[in-house]
Amino acid sequence: MVRRTKAEALETREQIIDAAERVFHKKGVSRSSLNDIAEEAGVTRGAIYWHFKNKHDVFVAMTERHRLPMESLSQQAESPDETDPLGKLRELLIYVLHDTVRDPCRKRVFEIIFHKCEFTAQTDPLMARQQETYLDGSDMIRRTLNNAIAQGQLPDTLNIERAITMLHVQMTGMLYTWLLIPEAFDLEAEAEHFVDCYLGSLRECPSLSGR
Repeated sequence: MVRRTKAEALETREQIIDAAERVFHKKGVSRSSLNDIAEEAGVTRGAIYWHFKNKHDVFVAMTERHRLPMESLSQQAESPDETDPLGKLRELLIYVLHDTVRDPCRKRVFEIIFHKCEFTAQTDPLMARQQETYLDGSDMIRRTLNNAIAQGQLPDTLNIERAITMLHVQMTGMLYTWLLIPEAFDLEAEAEHFVDCYLGSLRECPSLSGR
């Protein structure tokens, strides 16, 4: 038996995730199997089980890989020591929108999540994961908005929970629509305007005032 180095094992893991991304995008998550992923990756099912418990575990690894570059920005926005939390939130939101346009892999992953992930009894773990991601994101936004209030960037009358919901709805709706009909609007050109419109509403919209 040939022993593999840590670097080789990591390379195989990435190869499997890359293959899963292509298979999920082509067939949809529920109709994809580990056999499909193994064939696409050029590895055995045993190689997949060495790295992942099941197909859902591969799906989670695929989505997590695209969260990592955003972590430093979100951590800065959440930090009580950050003097410009709203600026960091703006930077993060624009980054997500721009990178969706510019990075084919991120675009493909979002297309899988929004348009190729059929929620059935078999995919209940994926629904639970999506819900967890939503709640984690809400916690990040909540801490950031509280920081912005503490820094005097937002009024202390801001209805934070309403603002969180509105941001989820706007970002999700924007990405869903653009991925479905890219010609509907120029996401890259409009990203800053969309984000600034949201942030401006936190200061000015009467409906966001009052807890």
